Amino acid sequence: MNAALKWFHKVGYWEGISYLILLFIAMPLKYWAGIKIAVSIAGIIHGALFVAFMWTILQALLEKVLTFKQCVLAFLLSLVPFGTFYLHRIYDEKNLKN
Repeated sequence: MNAALKWFHKVGYWEGISYLILLFIAMPLKYWAGIKIAVSIAGIIHGALFVAFMWTILQALLEKVLTFKQCVLAFLLSLVPFGTFYLHRIYDEKNLKN
């Protein structure tokens, strides 16, 4: 598997996990339990992973591992909860040529 694609999958997975933690754990802790630091910590981690994921998308595009259309779809799916997990199904090594 191409190194860019490998990082794309790994960072995408962890970015998705951090997004779910932010939405479903940190935000309820902030608004229901008054623990504001939860969003601060989860938000910083998620923000860093989101930037890293955007970087892996760019790397995959520059190395011609993904097409422009696939990169746009990856970006859009990163904005939706559980979206990055779907990327593993559509951008695995076998389906990459689509």
